[in-house]
Amino acid sequence: MKILVVGAGAIGGYFGGRLLEKGEDVTFLVREKRQQQLRENGLVIESVHGDMTFTPKTILSGEEAGPFDVILLSTKSYHLHGAIESIRPYVTEQTLVLPLLNGIAHVSQLRDAFGEAKVIGGLCFVETTLNEKGAVIQTSPIHDLVFGEYSGEKTARILKLQDAFEGTKANFRLSNRIEQDMWHKYQFIATLSGVTSLFQSTIGPIRDSEYGMKTIESLLTETGRVMRSVGAPLAGDVEGTQLEKINQMDHQMKSSLQRDMEKGLLTEANHFFGYLLDLAKEKQLSTPVIQTIFANLQIYESQI
Repeated sequence: MKILVVGAGAIGGYFGGRLLEKGEDVTFLVREKRQQQLRENGLVIESVHGDMTFTPKTILSGEEAGPFDVILLSTKSYHLHGAIESIRPYVTEQTLVLPLLNGIAHVSQLRDAFGEAKVIGGLCFVETTLNEKGAVIQTSPIHDLVFGEYSGEKTARILKLQDAFEGTKANFRLSNRIEQDMWHKYQFIATLSGVTSLFQSTIGPIRDSEYGMKTIESLLTETGRVMRSVGAPLAGDVEGTQLEKINQMDHQMKSSLQRDMEKGLLTEANHFFGYLLDLAKEKQLSTPVIQTIFANLQIYESQI
C-alpha cells in the first residue's frame, strides 16, 4: 500500500519510521523546514525498541504525489484545519483517512471534509518527543497503534490495511470495537492531562494526596457521565479500570499536555475539555472539575 504520513513529528515520525523499516511505501507530508532537516540528517529514531535512521520520501503541501491508499494523521487538534486542507488533494475515492488524534471532536470534522466512508477509527499509545535536533525519541515499552472500521466489520479494505501493518516492530492492532476504544482513550487522557496540568505535577504526588486522588476520581465520574449522556459506548466498569491504570503509572509520569505547558506552547484544551463542556451544557450536567481544568488552561493560554 502507498502510505502518506502527515508530518514527521513524534508520533507520525515514529510509526511512519517503523513502517519504513518494514519496507512499506511511505511518504511524509511536511513543512519546508522539516523537509530540509530530514534531507540533511535523515529521519532519526532513538527507541527502546531499536534505533534507526532513514532518508524518507517527503513532499510539501500542493506538490503532485500519490495516489495514496491510506493517510495517517497525527497532528495536534489546533492544526487539524490546516492538515485537512493540506491532504485534500491527496484523498481519492479509494483513500482511507486514519486519524491518531486524542479525543473525538476531530471525527466529525474529518467526515465533513472527506465523507463518512473514508474515515476509519484510530488511536495510539506511545511516549515520544522530538529533541532539539529533530530526532524522534521513543522511551516507552508500549508502542501501540489501534485501528478499525467504526462498524466493527472486517472489511476487505481493513484487512488489506492490516496486512500492510503486520510485521512491523511496533504493535499495529486491528480492533472490532474501535469507537469504544477511542472513547476509553479519550476519558483516560483527559483525566491524566487534566489533573497533571491542574496541579502542575507528575502523577505520583497527585495520587499520594488525599484530595488529589479525590480529584482524579471526580474527574473520571464527570467525564463518564458526560460521555454516556451522548451515547458513548463506554464499558460499565471503565472508571475502575481507568483508575487502576492511573495507579499503576510511574510516579514521575507526565502528560503531553502538561509538557506543552512547561514549554510555553498551545494546548489541546478546547479539543479535550471545551468539547466535554459543550456536551455537558447541552445535557445540563454539572461538571465543576472539568470547568476548573478548562479555566486553568484558558488562563494559561491567555498569558503565553
